[in-house]
Amino acid sequence: MKPNLQKWFRATGATFMALFLLTVAAQDIRAQSTETQKQTPEVQQLKDRVKQLEQTVEELKGQITAIGDAQKTSEPVGEPISAPAPVPVTAENPVGGKAAQDNKGSGSTFEVYGFAMLDIGYQFKQNHPDWFDVIRPTKLPSFPNEFGPDGKTYFGVRQTRLGVRSSTPTKYGDLKTQFEFELFGTGVDAGQTTFRLRHAYGELGQFGAGQTWSPFMDIDVFPNSLEYWGPTGMVFFRNLQARWMPIKGRSRVTIALERPGASSDGGVYGDRIELQGVKPKFAWPDLSWEARYGRDWGYVELAGIFRSIRWVDQNDDQFDLGGSDFGWGLNLSSNLNFSKNDIGRFQVVYGEGIQNYMNDAPVDVGLENNFGDTRRPVRGVALPVFGAVAFLDHTWNKKFSSSVGYSVLNITNSGAQLPSAFQRGHYALGNLLFYPTERVMVGGEFQWGRRENFTDGFSANDYRMQFSFRYNFSKIWEF
Repeated sequence: MKPNLQKWFRATGATFMALFLLTVAAQDIRAQSTETQKQTPEVQQLKDRVKQLEQTVEELKGQITAIGDAQKTSEPVGEPISAPAPVPVTAENPVGGKAAQDNKGSGSTFEVYGFAMLDIGYQFKQNHPDWFDVIRPTKLPSFPNEFGPDGKTYFGVRQTRLGVRSSTPTKYGDLKTQFEFELFGTGVDAGQTTFRLRHAYGELGQFGAGQTWSPFMDIDVFPNSLEYWGPTGMVFFRNLQARWMPIKGRSRVTIALERPGASSDGGVYGDRIELQGVKPKFAWPDLSWEARYGRDWGYVELAGIFRSIRWVDQNDDQFDLGGSDFGWGLNLSSNLNFSKNDIGRFQVVYGEGIQNYMNDAPVDVGLENNFGDTRRPVRGVALPVFGAVAFLDHTWNKKFSSSVGYSVLNITNSGAQLPSAFQRGHYALGNLLFYPTERVMVGGEFQWGRRENFTDGFSANDYRMQFSFRYNFSKIWEF
């Protein structure tokens, strides 16, 4: 047993004994005072004894209080009691005290979150088999029966997601981290159910770095839909970046340097060997920014991007097919709270050579004829692109919600692209979602997509009915 506890038990026992003796003495005094007045000297002696006992009790109470205070600040068993070193209040540490020193109990959180999701659907038409469970106009047929036959049922759990994130207050601002992945394969894993990184990002105060949403995009424009890929005319890109956020909150300003990249289309000259030696060169990062003004009615946001796109001709022949162009874009977006149950989500974007930042667009650079220059008979140009999004999310009650809307993407093609090159895409959907309990969603959705080619007059439609089941989970630890 600890010495402090032993002292406490002894002091407590002595206190109880003194109180008992004091009670007995008081009763004795009252009994003797009623017998006779001749016993006055003896009564006085008893009174003096009672006074001494009262002083003893007060002293013992003081010892008990002192021992209790010492136990509150004591260190682990087996170590001596020592007072923590004070932390001064300074400009870097305006809080002061031990909590400001080691951050214990200061509001740090760690969360594990995600959901399991099953999609079941029927596609009435056809598209590229690697994208069997999404609406992407760029992946619809570019000529009749390219991906036939029409009609198929599909199942998938590729939207299933898992993530962790944390937040810790520091003297430099909040330290936040996020790591998140899903099962939707893309790139070399297109069409597969496999792990795909979504976010690997951290920030401290005004500065952040890693992979997350580009400042050029506005994720709040994305509707409450079952379809995974989203509106074709939306800016949508998670990119590697380093960012500065001088203003954060409902209104915000962000500036970032992002990983560069672009793709090109050889068009009618795509099979020429002279183009095989032309390689891209990205000497500078992309510069993106956003400025949002938020109020109770919603917000309005303007974002922009500037990028250098270069390509080098490494062939040793009579041609010089190298070149460069400047990519740029402006994105105006908004959420408007029409009522407590209705949110409008809108976006308009225009630019040149920004297709890889778009949700569903083909290439950034196309070829155009330049026959007046025998040294450079064709040259690359950044392709203009326009996109628009308009959706309404409506909450019927605590159990039901719906989303309905339309999006369009239009490319201004270059003269040397193939007649079957993608020019315009349409996207629309409407749904009804049911929430039987807080973390469960069941819903049905009708989806439509359409592709229109450059000059050959061909177009293709896609119609789908999809039903989805989603089960969310989340656990937050505070420390």
